[in-house]
Amino acid sequence: MNRKYTICVSGPGDRCSAEEYRLAVELGGEIASAGFVLVSGGRNVGVMDGVSKGAKKAGGLVVGVLPEDRDEEASEWLDVAIKTGMGSGRNNILVLTADVVIAIGKGAGTISEIALAIKAAKPVILFHPDKSMPAFFQDMERDVQLQVADSVPDAIRLAIQLLKQKKNQQ
Repeated sequence: MNRKYTICVSGPGDRCSAEEYRLAVELGGEIASAGFVLVSGGRNVGVMDGVSKGAKKAGGLVVGVLPEDRDEEASEWLDVAIKTGMGSGRNNILVLTADVVIAIGKGAGTISEIALAIKAAKPVILFHPDKSMPAFFQDMERDVQLQVADSVPDAIRLAIQLLKQKKNQQ
């Protein structure tokens, strides 16, 4: 089977900084350019919107897993909007859909998605984390597949490396 791999990008919505948004747009573009399918929370705010915009403008396939059962708050950049009606329960669908999870910034939703990814044994890349985040998650779960990236090219390189390892283990 020659399926496309999915990368879920998680990050703040309403509390997203201008720098996090800029990085999300850049990251989305590189995810699409590398041939991955982008999966995000799909809303029209913050990292979700930025990463979707970047991926779409680079010609990628963009999937949003929405917390509502309608799409009024969906990003205009989505190709596929999955309306769950599950609120934050949809975070589990996001990470289970992903082959790799990349987290930008932090917030309650982002932290929950990272924790769910760790619990599901998904590889996680923390992109520009504050100093406390890696230690926090590694203290929570010793066998975590946690990587740290300081640049967009580094995040993509790590994602490719993690996917190669996963493919070799199958």
